[in-house]
Order: sequence, then C-alpha cells, then structure tokens
Amino acid sequence: MFKPSPPSYQHDLFSSNHQLLSGKSLTQYEDDQAWHNVFRREVTMGINETLFKPLYSSSQGSPNASIRVMVAMMVLKEAQGLSDEKLFEDCRFNALTRSALGLHKVDDPLPTESTYYLFRKQVADYAQSNKVNLFDEVFTQISKEQSLAFQVSGKRVRMDSKLLGSNIAWLSRYELVHETVRLFYKVIKKSPLLSATTATQLDELLKLKGNKVVYTLEPKEVKDRLSHLGELIAQLLVLFSDDSSKAYTTLKQVFREQFEVTGQKVVLRKNEEISAKTIQSPHDTDADYRNKDGTKIKGYSINVTESCDDDQDLNLIGSVDVKTASTADVDFFENGIRQAEEVFVDEVEDAHADGAYHSTENQQFCTDHDIDLHLHAIQGARSRYQLNPAEAGNDIVSVVDTQTNVEKQVTKFKGRDGSEKWRIKTEAGTYRYFTQKDIDTATIRKKIAETSTEILQKRNNVEATIFQLAYHYANSKSRYRSLNRHQMWANMRCLWMNFVSILNYLQRDGQKVAAYLKNSIGFLLDLLFMEPLGQFWKRRFVFCSRIHLQRYV
Repeated sequence: MFKPSPPSYQHDLFSSNHQLLSGKSLTQYEDDQAWHNVFRREVTMGINETLFKPLYSSSQGSPNASIRVMVAMMVLKEAQGLSDEKLFEDCRFNALTRSALGLHKVDDPLPTESTYYLFRKQVADYAQSNKVNLFDEVFTQISKEQSLAFQVSGKRVRMDSKLLGSNIAWLSRYELVHETVRLFYKVIKKSPLLSATTATQLDELLKLKGNKVVYTLEPKEVKDRLSHLGELIAQLLVLFSDDSSKAYTTLKQVFREQFEVTGQKVVLRKNEEISAKTIQSPHDTDADYRNKDGTKIKGYSINVTESCDDDQDLNLIGSVDVKTASTADVDFFENGIRQAEEVFVDEVEDAHADGAYHSTENQQFCTDHDIDLHLHAIQGARSRYQLNPAEAGNDIVSVVDTQTNVEKQVTKFKGRDGSEKWRIKTEAGTYRYFTQKDIDTATIRKKIAETSTEILQKRNNVEATIFQLAYHYANSKSRYRSLNRHQMWANMRCLWMNFVSILNYLQRDGQKVAAYLKNSIGFLLDLLFMEPLGQFWKRRFVFCSRIHLQRYV
C-alpha cells in the first residue's frame, strides 16, 4: 500500500549539520535566504507525493525511498545539467545539496541508483500507457501554490517556442530501414518461426552497418538493397503477425511509411510521398522532422507560457508543453492559455506572442474569452494592396495600391457559396478578390502598427526564458528520447527556473527591507544623537542592526 514519506527527519546532537558547523559556515548554512533553504521550502517540501500513488498498487507495496527526494534530485540534475554520477556524488557529500533535499543529518538515507532509475522508468511507462505525465501534474501543483503564495496574477502572459532535437543520429532512408530491421531481427533471431533461408539473407544484408552501406556502395546498389529489405520485411510481418513487441510495431509502421504493395510486388514510395511526421529513428519513434527557417530538427517543439504582469516584480512560468517538431506554434496557443489559467491567480486578459501564433481559430478563442492578443507580426509577405476596413471589421472602406499610391474602386458582391466578397480592377485589367479573411488580416496589421513599443517589448523577455530552458543544450540536441521523457525534462527544468525567479525576488525584497530599515533607523538616530559621542553609538547601533537583518530578513 502506498505510504508517503515523512516531511522531515529529526535532528540530533551528533550527526546534524547544525551541530557540526560553526561560525560563518553555520551562519551561511542557516541563512533563511540561501538557495538551499529556499529550494527546500519552495520545491522539495512542496511536492505532493500522493500524485504518484497510481504507480504503487496493493501488490507492489509502498516505495522504498522518499518520492519527494527523488523528484527534487531530478530537478537539481536538470538545473545544472549534471550526469547521474555527479548528481549522486553531490547528494551524498555536498551539505548544501543535502539540505536542499531536506537531508540535514549526515546519515539521512538517500535513494539508491537502482531505486532512482526504476522510479523514472515507472513514471515514463505510466505516461506512455495512461497518457498522464505525473511530472506535469507536479509542475502544475507546485507552480500553482507558488503563484498563490506570491500572488502572481497572470492577467498578462507571453509565450514562445523552441525546437529541440532528440538524442538520435541523423539517418538516411536506407539507414532508417536497415536499423529498424536490425533491431527486430535481434529480437526474433532465435525464433523457430524464422527459416534458415530468411535468416541467411538477413545476416548478409545486415552484416555491415547502415552508414557503411550508404558510403561504400553506389546509389543503385543501395536502392537494390533497400528494395530487398522491403521484400524481407513484408515476409517478416506476415510470419510474426502475432508479435506485439515495440520492435514489431515500429517495423510495421516503417514499412507502411516507406513502402507500398502493388499487386504482389513491394515497391519504394516516392520521396514526395514521405511525410515529415514519419518515423525518423527506431530509437525514438515519437520524434519527427521539421525545417524551420533553415533550421533542420528531428525531435520536438517546446512551448513556454509565463506571466508578465505590469505591477509585479515576480514572473513565473505557468505552462510548458512539448509536442513533436512538426507541430505548428498556432496549435500550442489555446492549451498554453488554459494551462496558465490553472496555475495563476487570475484569468488571462492580455497575451503576447509573435506572428507564428496567429490564426483565425486563435483570434476567435481570444474573442470568446475576452483576451487581448498582442501580435508582433503576421507571417507572410505584406500584400501590394492596403485594405482599410470599417471599424466593425466586416466591410472594406477603401483599397490603396501601395506601388502607385492610387485608391481603387471597390465592388462588393455575393460569392457562389453565399459569402460576401470584394473586388477591385488591377492595372492589368484583371480582378483582384478579397474575402473576410483578408479584412481580418488587415485589421490585425493595423492593430500591430498602432500598438506602442512599450506593449510590444513585453514579449521580449520570454526569449530569454526559452534560452534558459535549453541552456545546457547549446547545439539544440537533448540527451533524451521519446515525447514523455522530454516533457518530464521540461517540467523539471521549468521548476528550477521558477525557483530561481523566486530566489532572486526574495533576495531583492530582503535587500529593499534592509535598506528601508537602515535608512529609517539612521534618520531616527540623526534626531536623537547630535553630539560626537552620540555619533559613535549611532554607528555601533547601525552595525549591529545590519548583522541581525542579514540573518533574519
């Protein structure tokens, strides 16, 4: 039966760091605003372990280590981009890291490596089978409590996205098929269903690595081998049709995407028929392909939504969403707003984003929910003809040719589908037609042009947030595979970024209070001590006050 771990361990006289340290070391260790103490309060102790109850049934028993500690360890791992070896070294021997985890005694138990790895695997497997990422729930739960505690409104939010490559090699078409067959052949090599003839053919085709085949053989030879592999795959799929392993499922999908059966013959699909959503590697079947402004990625797209309220010094990330790389930015918008509203105190009233988030559906969503969407631009080239819509946005007042600066006569009429349309006669004597979509686009462009620079600049800092999110991946390629594991990574990374924002806020706030009290005390002492002897006691009093403020404020 699931049983949560105790919130803290008892201190004692012999093994507690509070008793082993002294002087300045003890002062820094007990500093209420030190990072390890703030992390323990805001992250470690805020983790609700009951969210992980579904991982432990009555037959499996309770976890043999603190879930709170293991999740906090994962946050610290992503905070500094540590290897697992370095993470466990710090958690065993670094007093500040142990304090951040709530381990104040030198003999407080730390989860073993096997327990830690098993827990990560359980969370990933649960997300795969139940479509519920428990780390996502932890992020929402902690961020919501932090927003309530610090009254982060969230009336104004901003969002941006980033492409991140999966930890996979770039494979050519032949290498993809070759590696997929190799992984499946490794599973069924000793099966009695596999004939000696088929096994011999596979051994011959797979004896060289896929990249060596591509670089050593002529293109025609590679194509012939690829066709031969396709014929063997068709046989294997029929022979092992009862197989439900992941290797078989991947082989079946790759065959469907790369080949087609015409009559009794297996032929390669044409290159233009291959979608960007097809499997890019058998080692990560979730990753797909995208070419964004010349940046080619086989992996995922990550969207971040954070607060940017006018009257608050603290902004927090309210939502982080990971999807496949081919996902357009417009598809993140609605879900990002809804998730942010679950975290922040107030409902969203203003949203800042770039032109990639513009779509008719997103504009309608903002209209329905009274959200003012501030776009910095709209994708696509500006039209030659400048439309001047009516205030209601359902008619065209005038159309100006920007090249000749001549106003065109506009004719309104009904289209065949019954919708209203407008047209003008061009210089070439042909007609140029406009629809309601063109009016909406012109209205948005006009709104962007009239928006003040101060409002537009509110989106800029989200680019710094995106940079920090993938700070340890300068080459835009992560160390993980699969969609679920990238979502887990993003949640842990954003928990750390929110913690850093809170830490900086608390330290700034503490400095402001200290400065205010110091100035107030100094003013009062100026009134009380006018003689030289009084000045000595004044300086002494201020010095002692500063020492106490540094320790307790």
